[in-house]
Amino acid sequence: MSVWESLAVFAAGIGAGTINTIVGSGTLITFPVLLATGLPPVTANVSNTLGLVPGSLSGAFGYRRELRGQRARVLRLGTVSAVGGLAGAVLLLTLPSESFDTIVPVLIGLALVLVVLQPRLAAALRKRREAAGADGADPDGGPALAGGMLLASAYGGYFGAAQGVLYLGLMGLLLREDLQRINAVKNVIAAIVNGIAAVFFLFVAEFDWTAVLLIAAGSTLGGQIGAKVGRRLPPAVLRGVIVAVGTVAIVQMLLR
Repeated sequence: MSVWESLAVFAAGIGAGTINTIVGSGTLITFPVLLATGLPPVTANVSNTLGLVPGSLSGAFGYRRELRGQRARVLRLGTVSAVGGLAGAVLLLTLPSESFDTIVPVLIGLALVLVVLQPRLAAALRKRREAAGADGADPDGGPALAGGMLLASAYGGYFGAAQGVLYLGLMGLLLREDLQRINAVKNVIAAIVNGIAAVFFLFVAEFDWTAVLLIAAGSTLGGQIGAKVGRRLPPAVLRGVIVAVGTVAIVQMLLR
């Protein structure tokens, strides 16, 4: 990896850590950059997952104030999500690499749709909660939230783009809770899922240590930026960046 490529990967890590802390979808920044350095898709995905773990932890630490009083919720949802994340990681290495080449452009496309539609989905969820009144949602989310988090985490263990968007949508729909407190839980769940997948990958998958360390350093810094000042950025700007980078990733995958 050249000096310029290393700088690009580090910068992508900062961007991913920042965006992941705010909403999710940071993989849409780091993954295409790793592909551009010449890494195979599966190796790039594994390296990306390993590198983003410190960023997830950094973002969760930045939101520690919003986590107060949510210990039981984090433990309950974290356990379910860990199982899902491990299942997704196993699928990544079990399915043929050709399947990954075919599935990833579709997953990125679906993730971009989620990112673009996020404002409308959030507005619809708010209206539903307001119409339902005080008793319109289970305070714990119930089996519906547990099942949804299991599936979303399996997706996160497999690839992870827009993983945070899925978490925010599910918890926003099924929990009576402030969005910032939901976002804090989202950051912890993402750290758990990425951590479980990373531990699995360490023993059984191929990855690039240089890429892992560069993304880890960048995403750790980005996690703090996202927790402190990143949320002040206009959401439309962040979505625009994600969509642009994600489109490049799709093109790169299809032309390989």
